[in-house]
Amino acid sequence: MQPYVYQRHALHEPDWRRFPGWTDVTRDQWENAQWQRAHCVKTIPQLRNVLGDTITDTFYNDLAADQTHHATMSMLIPPQMINTIVPGAPPTDDTLRTDPIRRYMLPIASDRLPDWPSHPYATRDSLHEHDMWVAEGLTHRYPTKVLAELLATCPQYCGHCTRMDLVGNNTPTITKLKLAHKPTDRHTAILDYLRTHPGVRDIVVSGGDVANLPWHQLESFLMQLLAIDTIRDIRLATKALAGLPQHWLQPNLVEGLERVARTAARRGVNLAIHTHVNHAQSLTPLVAKAAHTALEVGVRDVRNQGVLLRGVNATAADLLDLCFALQGEAGILPYYFYMCDMIPNAEHWRVAVWQAQQLQHDIMGYLPGYATPRIVCDVPYVGKRWVHMVTEYDRERGISYWTKNYRTSIEDDDTQLDRTYPYYDPIDTLPKTGTDWWRKEHAE
Repeated sequence: MQPYVYQRHALHEPDWRRFPGWTDVTRDQWENAQWQRAHCVKTIPQLRNVLGDTITDTFYNDLAADQTHHATMSMLIPPQMINTIVPGAPPTDDTLRTDPIRRYMLPIASDRLPDWPSHPYATRDSLHEHDMWVAEGLTHRYPTKVLAELLATCPQYCGHCTRMDLVGNNTPTITKLKLAHKPTDRHTAILDYLRTHPGVRDIVVSGGDVANLPWHQLESFLMQLLAIDTIRDIRLATKALAGLPQHWLQPNLVEGLERVARTAARRGVNLAIHTHVNHAQSLTPLVAKAAHTALEVGVRDVRNQGVLLRGVNATAADLLDLCFALQGEAGILPYYFYMCDMIPNAEHWRVAVWQAQQLQHDIMGYLPGYATPRIVCDVPYVGKRWVHMVTEYDRERGISYWTKNYRTSIEDDDTQLDRTYPYYDPIDTLPKTGTDWWRKEHAE
């Protein structure tokens, strides 16, 4: 028998009426974007009302402890996303604790590592995106590519969010940065920068999540982008395609997306949507319908950028199940799996570089080549690197060293291209000699 045996699984929409709080919700309500947004779960009492008495106080106390002492993101989960947690039956404490969607959307205190819950070098903005702002919300990190954060909110908040320093509401442990300018002024400044920097050809339009930007504002921004001759690639970043597909299925939005897609095609610009799915459970017929609709109206590609997370998808079987569901059932191209970034309280999610390398090895040969995702390490000051591109690797101390071939917008010294940049494995994955070394180096 092969290490992995493929079986086709048709997508299905779990029955939301299994939850006591939604027994009377109709299909029309469920498929309505406004209903979904109005019934997002933001508090523990709201979650209790949905889940009912199959969940005990023990779990809710664990959740409350995490919200108070560890969480870097506030609670915000649409019904669509909750419905993919324990999809086959009403949840119990045990099934809820082990569920992969729950593990990153609703982290609990007992998930976190008792030793080294944060890496000593973890930082709020681990990729230094804010340091590389050339206008508010515009990160110029790569020579020909920029990231535009148009807003600082999402329809749902993932516990491992790499932009936890800016995105979402304050938590008891994190006071968020705030965008200072009005949206129109911020968007104008971004467009002005792109008009005067013809070397930039590729823009990721993100946030937050572009699904939280009123469509007329997003369409106006995109049409102005398309009027800049040097822009050749536009990628819309939205987890809402998976977490709130109802949004992308609204008739007025579909019509607007078609206008943008037709304009992009006429001008020879590649327009794509990048979404964020971490486990096959998240893929339902509504998600597939949203993806196929975007393709039907002219979006060139819908691609997935997942995050490699322990307890969620960090096995070859989980990754392959997800990729086959994405590519074969939902029309979404598996593109990247990022190693989880070095933000505070994220060590229980992160994997070591050698583990990521093994996973890349283990998924090869099963998927079509064009649908085989690359597993990448996003190295601070370097950028995305395939996990096998490491230059040196001290496995005992969990320190890998990487090189780069360009300077960021905050570097002008040629020596930046001659040095190596470190990245750090989770300390709990190291041998005892390695953990002893870190303990000695960072003794309190």
